[in-house]
Amino acid sequence: MEPKLIVGNCHLDERGMLLYNNEFDVSSVKRIYVIENNDTKFVRGWQGHQVEQRWFSVIKGTFKIQLIEIDNWENPSKKLQVHSFTIDADKLNVLHAPKGYVSSIQSLQNGSKLLVMADHFLGEIKDEFRFDIDYFKNVDK
Repeated sequence: MEPKLIVGNCHLDERGMLLYNNEFDVSSVKRIYVIENNDTKFVRGWQGHQVEQRWFSVIKGTFKIQLIEIDNWENPSKKLQVHSFTIDADKLNVLHAPKGYVSSIQSLQNGSKLLVMADHFLGEIKDEFRFDIDYFKNVDK
């Protein structure tokens, strides 16, 4: 399964603004958390899951999120395809990272906040994999 951007929208009238995403099915979500990086130079990654999936939505600012599907969890190829997304808080877009992917997350504006949703409770399964930030060679830096 490929990563997918589930596009949200915005309605603006005299009462104010309403951000919405009528296409995002939240029935699989079991927990949520928010990421706020210390600065725009820091890249959080590479971290991912064989079994768990994640959904990302920016609630403030802008983020660059890169996803890589892992071919071998013990010794992944270093030149795997990179899916790169820039997401901002202007619409309630949701990026789906299917199981089998690792991610890198970089805020592009100070104070940016990223809502992360997962389909497993913390500690429910042991499914966390990490690779050095410089491990993959096809990454746009």
